[in-house]
Amino acid sequence: MTTLLGEFLAAHRARITPEQAGLRLYGDRRRVDGLRREELAMLAGVSSSYYTRLEQGQSRNASPQVLDAIATALRLDETERLHLHRLGDADSHPRRPGRRPVSEKPSPGLLQLLGAMPSVPAMVIGVRKDILAWNPLGHALLAGHLPFAAPATPASRPNMAKLVFLDPEMRALFGDWDARARADVGCLRLFAGEYPDDPGLAELVGALAVGSSEFAALWGDNRVTACGAQSYELQHPLVGRVTVTEQGLSAGELIAQRLVTYTAPAGSPSAEALTLLAQLVGDGPAAARP
Repeated sequence: MTTLLGEFLAAHRARITPEQAGLRLYGDRRRVDGLRREELAMLAGVSSSYYTRLEQGQSRNASPQVLDAIATALRLDETERLHLHRLGDADSHPRRPGRRPVSEKPSPGLLQLLGAMPSVPAMVIGVRKDILAWNPLGHALLAGHLPFAAPATPASRPNMAKLVFLDPEMRALFGDWDARARADVGCLRLFAGEYPDDPGLAELVGALAVGSSEFAALWGDNRVTACGAQSYELQHPLVGRVTVTEQGLSAGELIAQRLVTYTAPAGSPSAEALTLLAQLVGDGPAAARP
């Protein structure tokens, strides 16, 4: 039975060609473009039978040394390597029985920070990418078409991943929607590796896969992306084109709730657009769209 670890290994093995791995070919016909299992096993210094069992979910408890060797053979970057170790650790423990998802509550510390920066678009986002809180400017920048009070109630709480893939107005907001979609899926995969037993994450992935063929394709690609700073160009309905840098401040854990801010360089046209948006919003929820 294939595991998350096995799916990750198979997807990344398929991306490495023999030429990239420094292997010589002798004209044999290959059914796959990437490495064969026995080739990756040789590069990682493990037996072919052991690697096959690992990828097929028939062997557990891979040591950190083995995972590091496989990561090197697969040419993983630091984010992918960390994700591989998380999957290996989760794979070595029996899964807990399913339980009902628990609604997250925004961190009091992050709420204090959110309230202390009224002039910066910001929101608190949970590990399932639920929007737990936002300030008026953050609401106006990204989701002015939604009720300002929506994050306050779990039943009506917006989810950033669902907005990106299932909300037409959010899709129209991003100038390069494809880049935003890839970043969201890659970050969500990191969360899934950190919290493999969270039924809420599993439900979210299932709902997105059913609702969006684009999400299903990106999720199946098994790529991970660091949830770090990203720049996006927005086509805002009130202030026009604005380029913002999205950055997240963690609540203290490696992957946890984050205070996400959206800023632009001082004096830039984008900063002027944010100032204009702040004037339109004032101290309350986003002004109604014309």
